Amino acid sequence: MTITGKILIDGEWVEGQSGTYQAVNPATGEKLEPALSKASSDQVKEAVAAAEASASKFRRSSLSQRANFLRSCADEIMALGDTLVQRAMVETGLPQARIEGERARTCGQLNLFAETVLAGDFLDVRIDTALPDRQPLPRLDLRYLNQAIGPVVVFGASNFPLAFSVAGGDTASAFAAGCPVLVKGHSSHPGTSELVAQAIAQAVKKTGMPAGTFSLLMGSGREVGAALVTAPEVKAVGFTGSFAGGMALIKLANERPEPIPVFTEMGSLNPVVLLPKSLEDNAEQIAEAFVGSLNLGVGQFCTNPGLVLGIESPALDQFIEATAAFLVSQSAGVMLNEGIQQAYNEGVATISSQPGVAKRAVGESQENKPGFCCQPTLMTVSASAFIANPLLTEEMFGPAALLVTCKNLAELLTAVKSLRGQLTGTIHTAVGEMVDYDELIDALSQRVGRLLVNGFPTGVEVCHAMVHGGPFPASSDPRFTSVGTAAVYRFLRPICYQNYPKELFPEPLQDSNPLGIWRLINGERTTTAV
Repeated sequence: MTITGKILIDGEWVEGQSGTYQAVNPATGEKLEPALSKASSDQVKEAVAAAEASASKFRRSSLSQRANFLRSCADEIMALGDTLVQRAMVETGLPQARIEGERARTCGQLNLFAETVLAGDFLDVRIDTALPDRQPLPRLDLRYLNQAIGPVVVFGASNFPLAFSVAGGDTASAFAAGCPVLVKGHSSHPGTSELVAQAIAQAVKKTGMPAGTFSLLMGSGREVGAALVTAPEVKAVGFTGSFAGGMALIKLANERPEPIPVFTEMGSLNPVVLLPKSLEDNAEQIAEAFVGSLNLGVGQFCTNPGLVLGIESPALDQFIEATAAFLVSQSAGVMLNEGIQQAYNEGVATISSQPGVAKRAVGESQENKPGFCCQPTLMTVSASAFIANPLLTEEMFGPAALLVTCKNLAELLTAVKSLRGQLTGTIHTAVGEMVDYDELIDALSQRVGRLLVNGFPTGVEVCHAMVHGGPFPASSDPRFTSVGTAAVYRFLRPICYQNYPKELFPEPLQDSNPLGIWRLINGERTTTAV
């Protein structure tokens, strides 16, 4: 397959009507061929109308049909081969191993959702059979299941050209729910986006899904993105990106005549708490692993450990010195685009200029390097200054971290309680040490979506038990995850059929249970027939 620069609407590749632009290689700053076209407002309306026209058929597709479609998407993406890998590398500056790993994760995620669809647990079928003789009032037959919410808009993320983009977790979980998807591709990797969209379009045709099941639209977030979110036919939005971008979408969605949910993942500091005994035993080892996590992917992960907290001690001093020594040897890395580079440099400058903040180490100089490079940075601050200054809880998206030194446990607890919602929280502990810090651990657990022990948060496993979300502002709704099979619940809504003709029941509700799925029947979980 080759990149055409076109957009996909209702199964057809067409030229966008709002001008063209070019992708940029962030490692060199050079523009890439070919020119890519942007959708007009009329084309957005056309795509949304196609999604709405396809919604009923796709929602009513059988579980096996939907699973086959998801698997076909994975197969077609893999069939793109090196063409996809090479384009993603030049558009993002990410190495081949990272792109290949992300491709494997993307396809594995699609296949995992196919298995989830076939299992049928996400439908949460509940049946309370009629009790005509019940006194004082009879009960009618009642049957409950989750069904697709309707067309979903997905915004591709800058930092994951595959796993959080066109065929990423938001798209895969929406497809699993039975929702048509309209992707607003990210301008940092538009050629990559088109190639993946070509693969999904092939899967749509091969599995007989309606043409409007999937569309790809490119263009400005303020124009194309806003038009998609405010389209009456759209019923939900998935977004991974900045706090400002996420809040802008939430505002648009809430101001609609019919407000809709916007499931955002908006970044995080991902605090790491160092308990005293763990530092006494392993300060240098923890420091080395921390720097590796901080600088992984040039720090451009939403789970990047950007905040460290510990109690003042010789062991904490040893950790700071070791971290600084490891960090100064780190090379300047290529960031995803010029905007992210500028925001990172501005963020580091702002945080480092705050009262009480000291720069302790900076990585290799970025001078004379082509493209959009940055230097890893370590800063320190006292807990009293940190607690007094809310600005210090702002994320620096990139390989920068702020280390907070606390006088005692009480000050450490206060610092943790001053944090807003986070995607992750990490505790480094010696064996048996955590039992003495139950209040601290409870405070941290109330502020995160994932609590880790003796590790670092970069690396999010795609599985049934994963939670990638957290209290606001890490995400817009802490009840949901954007990674793992539970992500499907964002794009479902329950419906109850009361006294409905049995011959018209959808398969999951039929007495005979033809799908063989688990159901709650009169309070008992079973796979047996009614």
